[in-house]
Amino acid sequence: MLSKPNFLRQRVCQVSWLFAIVALFGILTAGCSGGSGQSSNRKTGAESRVPITALVLKPRAIENTVVTTGTLLANEEVELRPEISGRVVGIYFEEGSRVEKGALLLKIDDSELKGQLKGKEFQEKLAADDEGRKRSLSSTNSISKEEYDRSVYALNLIQAEKEVIQSRLDKTEIRSPFDGVVGLRHVSSGSYVSSNMLVAILQNINPMKVEFSIPEKHAKKLKNGTAVLLEVGDSQKKYRGTVYAVESKIDVGTRTIKARAQIANPGRELIPGSFAKVVLTLEKLSEAIAIPSQAVIPELSGEKVFVCANGKARAVPIKTGIRTDSLVQIIEGLQPLDTLALTGLLQLVDGSPVEIKQIQTQ
Repeated sequence: MLSKPNFLRQRVCQVSWLFAIVALFGILTAGCSGGSGQSSNRKTGAESRVPITALVLKPRAIENTVVTTGTLLANEEVELRPEISGRVVGIYFEEGSRVEKGALLLKIDDSELKGQLKGKEFQEKLAADDEGRKRSLSSTNSISKEEYDRSVYALNLIQAEKEVIQSRLDKTEIRSPFDGVVGLRHVSSGSYVSSNMLVAILQNINPMKVEFSIPEKHAKKLKNGTAVLLEVGDSQKKYRGTVYAVESKIDVGTRTIKARAQIANPGRELIPGSFAKVVLTLEKLSEAIAIPSQAVIPELSGEKVFVCANGKARAVPIKTGIRTDSLVQIIEGLQPLDTLALTGLLQLVDGSPVEIKQIQTQ
């Protein structure tokens, strides 16, 4: 059995060894932790740079293009209607055929008017003879001037009545006011027509017109001579034309301005009333600073982009101009050779360190 002093010395030695082991473990742990922390810090520093794709800006050509819809119209169109009532005695056109200016299209019975005109011609001859005799007598003072004036008045009255009858006779004929294509007829030979009844529609369809509207912000750039490109229906064929007239005011209901353009239609492929897609080129710039639209960040005060320099991103306010499907013209804020950030925009703030992973070309 161990004595008490020996037992105490043994316990002290055991405790000392235990503390030594704990201390050694602590030193080793601290050393490992310290090394790990430095590695983590180095890793965090590397990861704090935002990887981005960038674009070096160069001047490029850009077009201010507006796409809208329109309606095709005939170059000239008129509804053929009689001005007097009567029985139709002749129809001289075929539906859907071409007619020349001045061609007789329809004839209304004029037999009664011709009889009235013949009677007036007899009256005119008698009145003219009477006026001639009285003029001779008046020159010798054989009759009073008043009597001669009555004969002149009678002759003039008959001539005026004759002109009215001749005018009504002219209205028994409907003639083509211009070269064109006549549509479907709505009367038949032998039928009785009243004044203002629709006979047919006559159209001149070469050239054609297209009527369209664009937003009022483009009104100052829409002028006579502006080029248009037209697509109709499902056809992939494109028709070219030019604006020839612009409305003089803005439509207050739609805030748009209306215009018309002319398009050649020699093959009669375009049909009045058709729906059309209209593409207008209002402006062409050969040397513009234009950037991809996804690089523009909207703000309450306007718009901004991020420009990279010396490894950092800098927020730059911009003013924009022409917009296309994929590009935005920059009027103020950017210069040629600036490096523009295209990706990683949600992670960027002013002064963020960046790492350019890829350079895009225009």
